[in-house]
Amino acid sequence: MKRYIFRNLIIGSAVLFSFSSCTDILEEKPHDFYEPGYFKTEQGVIQGLTSHYAHLRYIYGQAYFYNATQTGTDEATYAQSADGNFKDHDLSGVGVINPNSSRSDVLWNNSYNDINTASGIIENGAEVGVSSSLIAESKFFRAFDYFLLVQTFGGVPLDLGAGELKFNSKPSRSSKRNTVPEVYTKAVFPDLKAAVSELPTAPRLTGTATKTLARLILAKAYLTYAWWLENPNNIATYPEAPRTDPDGHNAQWYFQEAYNLAVEGINNPGAYGLLDSFYDVNAGASDRNKEVMLYADHTESSEYYNGGSLTYGSGGAPDNFAGWMVTWNYTALRSKNGAAAVSSVQREANQFLGRPWTRMVPPIEVFTKTFADKTNDSRYDGTFAAVYRGNWNLQGTGLTTVATLTNANGLTIKPGDAVLTFLNDEPATPITYPSGQGDSGVGAGVLPGRADYVISPNGISRIVYPGFWKLGPYRTDNAGGLGQPNAASTRPFPVAKFSELYLVAAEAAVKGATGSLSARTLVNVIRARAGKWRWDNNGNVAKAADNSAAMTTATPAIIDINYILAERSREFFGEGYRWYDLVRTQKWNEIAGKYSIGGSNYGQHTPEVVTRIIDAHHYLRPIPQGQLDGMEMSASEKAAYQNPGY
Repeated sequence: MKRYIFRNLIIGSAVLFSFSSCTDILEEKPHDFYEPGYFKTEQGVIQGLTSHYAHLRYIYGQAYFYNATQTGTDEATYAQSADGNFKDHDLSGVGVINPNSSRSDVLWNNSYNDINTASGIIENGAEVGVSSSLIAESKFFRAFDYFLLVQTFGGVPLDLGAGELKFNSKPSRSSKRNTVPEVYTKAVFPDLKAAVSELPTAPRLTGTATKTLARLILAKAYLTYAWWLENPNNIATYPEAPRTDPDGHNAQWYFQEAYNLAVEGINNPGAYGLLDSFYDVNAGASDRNKEVMLYADHTESSEYYNGGSLTYGSGGAPDNFAGWMVTWNYTALRSKNGAAAVSSVQREANQFLGRPWTRMVPPIEVFTKTFADKTNDSRYDGTFAAVYRGNWNLQGTGLTTVATLTNANGLTIKPGDAVLTFLNDEPATPITYPSGQGDSGVGAGVLPGRADYVISPNGISRIVYPGFWKLGPYRTDNAGGLGQPNAASTRPFPVAKFSELYLVAAEAAVKGATGSLSARTLVNVIRARAGKWRWDNNGNVAKAADNSAAMTTATPAIIDINYILAERSREFFGEGYRWYDLVRTQKWNEIAGKYSIGGSNYGQHTPEVVTRIIDAHHYLRPIPQGQLDGMEMSASEKAAYQNPGY
């Protein structure tokens, strides 16, 4: 088999939970190798179907691929402890993306075995009596994988050695890339159309593919292909191909189809829908809710089904460890127990905390522009950990019996009180910051009368910044202690949400699609929900407030693509969409070409403006060097296989 593309089929365990019954679980016995005949048995097909869901863990929640989708955008830059994996992707002069350093290799190396599995099931499933609705799951995943690949690398191979979209079982050391239009019109669109037609309305198990999920991905594929055909900034594609559709349609036709499908999904939700509160969408206690249609699943109940240790994460797939990257070292915070400086916020398996790696940080503009409205809009509060509260009373801290500590301004705090607060806005009274780490241990400042240390938005730096509550760990087995904060997250990593249907339709409407719902109407459904509060997350207090009228009134009368992108960032911040959004719309340079951030040392609160160098060739990621090394082709053939600029 072709190295990297055509490896042995590795199928690990997967688990998909039902809300109603613990029997609604995808179960399998792991196999190291599936010989071709295995797909001609019903057991082989069922195992292969399960493997589709298992393979998501090797992509979603995998921190280095996560980095490739976020770092270098307006949502993330490299943080103080970042290595080349992160600095290279920032494109700010501290590293270079090349075939060896690009972490999109994670996607390349983990997609083709799933594609080949899907082809085996599609070819053999009916023969062994597997229903068309189950085979449609393989059609969905083959299209899903190819859609990710074509967005990331441009044209990619449809022939894995046995013919286009055929199951391959024989070794091959050569490869030919198809063009972008071929990938869409031969693979992505036909498979997703079949999935929409053949998948059930309700999932057969919680988390399995459905018509509504397929509609979302097909609508998004139509939308992306329409932008590709339009090519507003004349960005080159590879392999070279005319910006014409083999099926004879133009960009506007695809924008309209994207709109039609997304609205059809909204009007026919099946088992899905919007939750009443944005907070609940992302709260660990309500994981696998009706708004999240697809996810890479994990569990705290079993290491076997979790796919990794429940006590210590490996820092590699299939662990869900993406959240570590955006978590700064809050354990350096200090308060005083008498004259002794002690750790008042200790490492805990808590959604606000978790394991700190300090590899990625949101630029200051995330807090001053994207999430400028933190009063009406609940999404800032439901995304970030802006308040760090004392947890020294928990078992295992060494301070369990200490009733109070001394914090900012010599004032006392109790367990659960704020030790550090990232302020919503710049205060009227200037913050007094220390020149180094200061009494707080992390260079935080003080304001008169406040017992908590504070940092304002303009004081955010590469070393101290709001945490990412949305992806934080959630465990129910802490038993009054710190739990297992060094384990990877046992939460599902979200892949597709029902709410995206509204923003896909709105984006298509901005691009000229017409129908019963305007772009403003669609966006305002999402914004109205964002205005409804039931819980002040960082305030740790119930909050019944309906600011939906203020939110919808503030929506511009005429919406442009930049506004759509801003709404997508507020709704899906840090979920791995951002690089794809900016590349699809060719707004990467305009929106993420500059950013502001403080320095890498404690006490450095003066923002520096950083300019990125984003060239046209960066709109495609390089083919991994390992793929080139594994092919028995001439040097010139390998050079032609690689994307230009790399």
